[in-house]
Formats: sequence, C-alpha cells, structure tokens
Amino acid sequence: MKKLREIVLGFRRFLDEVVAELRKCSWPSKPELFESTVMVIAATVLLGAFVGISDFGLVRALSAVIR
Repeated sequence: MKKLREIVLGFRRFLDEVVAELRKCSWPSKPELFESTVMVIAATVLLGAFVGISDFGLVRALSAVIR
C-alpha cells in the first residue's frame, strides 16, 4: 500500500510540475494561430502537388525507358 501511495504522490507532483511549466509558455493569439494554420495547409498542398507532379513525371519517364 505504501508503494501505491508513493506512485500516486509522484504522479501528482509530476502533474503539478507540468502545469507550472505550461504557465511559463507564451501561447499564440487567435490571429497568429490562424495565420500559422493557413501557412501549414498551404505548404502541405504545395508539397503534395510537387510530389504528385514529380511522381507522375518519373513514372512516365521510367515507362518510356522500360518499353
């Protein structure tokens, strides 16, 4: 029973330290968060398009070489 109590107290202390560290963080405002989200989505779409176009081109080139 003593071991279980130590585990619970250790977990409680861990959670208290996590909360204390999170209070030290500077969180983005709503406009900053929105702008960052838009940038991430745009970068993902552009990277996906680049990979898709590259894949299409390489498949066509490889198919031409194999034939």
